[in-house]
Amino acid sequence: MGLLRKLVFVTVTVAAVGIGSIFYSLNQVPPLPELGNTWWGAGEPRKLDESIRNFKINISDDILHDLQIRLDLHSHLTPPLEKTNFEYGFNTDYLKKVVEFWKTKYNWRERQVFLNSFPHFKTYVDGLDLHFIHVKPQKVEKNTRVLPLLVLHGWPGSIREFYELIPLLTKPRKNVDFVFEVIVPSLPGYGFSEGSSKPGLGAVQMAVVMKNLMERIGFKKFYAQGGDWGALIVSHMGTLFPERILGVHSNMCFVNSISANVKRILGSFWPTLIVDEAHVDKMYPLGKHYAHLLEEMGYMHLQATKPDTVGVALRESPVGLAAYLLEKFSTWTDKDWRSLPDGGLTRKYKLTDLLDNVMIYWVTGSITTSARLYSESFSKAQFALNLDSIPSITPTACAMFPNELAYQPKCLVQEKYRKLVRYTDMPRGGHFAAFEEPGLLADDVWEAVKIMERDYKQQKNAA
Repeated sequence: MGLLRKLVFVTVTVAAVGIGSIFYSLNQVPPLPELGNTWWGAGEPRKLDESIRNFKINISDDILHDLQIRLDLHSHLTPPLEKTNFEYGFNTDYLKKVVEFWKTKYNWRERQVFLNSFPHFKTYVDGLDLHFIHVKPQKVEKNTRVLPLLVLHGWPGSIREFYELIPLLTKPRKNVDFVFEVIVPSLPGYGFSEGSSKPGLGAVQMAVVMKNLMERIGFKKFYAQGGDWGALIVSHMGTLFPERILGVHSNMCFVNSISANVKRILGSFWPTLIVDEAHVDKMYPLGKHYAHLLEEMGYMHLQATKPDTVGVALRESPVGLAAYLLEKFSTWTDKDWRSLPDGGLTRKYKLTDLLDNVMIYWVTGSITTSARLYSESFSKAQFALNLDSIPSITPTACAMFPNELAYQPKCLVQEKYRKLVRYTDMPRGGHFAAFEEPGLLADDVWEAVKIMERDYKQQKNAA
């Protein structure tokens, strides 16, 4: 018995040390990478005009005429399977209706006037000619402070997602002593912003470019908000530049550290250790939710490996581009919409607004350069930076919309964002929050920044 006790003691001790070592290694914080400015433009670095230039969207008649010809040649569409809707992707019966609307009722010249209703600008940053919208509040009272807010889109979105949100942020609110001036860039390679000529411009590097853009505009400190890629980029900005970013608001907080993933798996055995009971079904069983993610992420593998190949097909066919992009606005807004004849697209959106977004990709020819962000952000070099495992000390707020692709409980979000000042389980909405629920998103941004500004005031008074 004495020998057996010793063996048990040694085994337990070794196991305890092993488990302790694993948890110790999981909680080790890698060093913050040092990222300098990089020339992403064509050729060798050179001096470029650093002025901020007025810009108007003005698409040539030749581009629009070419589009009309291509829309007229869409007749070779494969019929959908019997008794199916969006289960196999974009239903071609409904696609014909979208194309007919596009050809006969959608008027780009009218929409161009609408898109130009906000002030647009361009400037060269890190070798790239970047486009952005800059809207300042009107009729600001004397004691109301104006706070700069950078707002970033993702894929397959664009600046169009924010047209309903911007006025809700730039209009002063009663009993609030601040208001926002909003800067909405087209990400490099998206829309009216030039794409990189060099490999390597991933989400981390875009965080540097966006910081430099804001500095060019005149802001050394500012707030930042984003969804999709925009959420990841503003998260990286908060991690890399806590002295510059006053606060981050994200409608897609996502934690991808090893320890967070281990906790997700452990939660399969006891879900309420990880997530509130009211939200367990948004996360568990893991197999069900991972199966849904796999079903929705086929495009990601393609764009992360061969973006230029798929880009050729999408650049040549406006109908193919519309199907490819609009399908995401169906199932990413609500996965249950795949069982509807129109994919649910007209439940929350107008076809005109959705086609505005498609047109921005088409008339700028930016689908390939936009897709490259996946390849660059899922590269070995990007993962080697290990930014997901480095906590952010920037004040952060997360708006968790119920139909987001991957639900992130507060306990996991806090691993990454050590100064999580607000976590909101939103009452409705999906992945495209600014486009789908601008009022809800705006309210949450206001409430989050109220908390951040209050905390800054308390810190100042205590100093």
